[in-house]
Amino acid sequence: MFRFYYVIMTNIFFMLHNLARARYMVRHSDRYSEEDRYRLVRKIMDRLRRRSHTVTMVYGTENLPDDGGYILYSNHQGKYDALGIMLSHEKPLSALMELHNSEKFATNTVMNLLEGKRIDQQNPRQQLQVLRELGEEVRAGRRFVIFPEGKYGKNRNHLQPFQDGCFYSALVSRRPIVPVCIVDSWKAMNQNHLRREETEVHFLEPIPYETFRGMKRSEISRMVKERISACLAERTEARAAQNK
Repeated sequence: MFRFYYVIMTNIFFMLHNLARARYMVRHSDRYSEEDRYRLVRKIMDRLRRRSHTVTMVYGTENLPDDGGYILYSNHQGKYDALGIMLSHEKPLSALMELHNSEKFATNTVMNLLEGKRIDQQNPRQQLQVLRELGEEVRAGRRFVIFPEGKYGKNRNHLQPFQDGCFYSALVSRRPIVPVCIVDSWKAMNQNHLRREETEVHFLEPIPYETFRGMKRSEISRMVKERISACLAERTEARAAQNK
């Protein structure tokens, strides 16, 4: 965790200045477009990336739909995951996050700026409402990233069980699902050294609504997990071979 605290402490004045600017933009959201707000979020994230001595290789941007909304479903490894994905995704992107974790000072400001969705894991009725709202916003053209594992631990490049319920949003949206595979993302913020690290973000082939229409959430979850798992296995094997 030294790496994470180093990034925060060496960026304290930059963060305070830009978070104050972000709060101003939230209060006067009518003056700033979604693109303006997303640009500031990416500026903050890129500063954190550089201070963490991390380079992220991006693959499959051609798989991102050109028009309309869609949902990215990604595996989850650590604190860098959303940063790596958003820095790899040029169009405005928001996120679904657990309520308690989203209330931290900096995270709360960024979530407000992105107009993100917060889910209360202790309140099933609220969860259903938020997932429905998210799906409706995607149908209207917005884009979100969801981490179906819900949380990360010391899983590193290993998948945890997926929570099937979050795929309800995809059914409501009637828009494509884009599976995302992140590799070695845990190394960016969760280690105790400052050596340069390289992570990967893979935007996999999108799954059109016609493919999963009528499927159960558990079936959609399994399909997405299998695609991410296949990519993760291939890339971890390839990276291990490179490091021999």
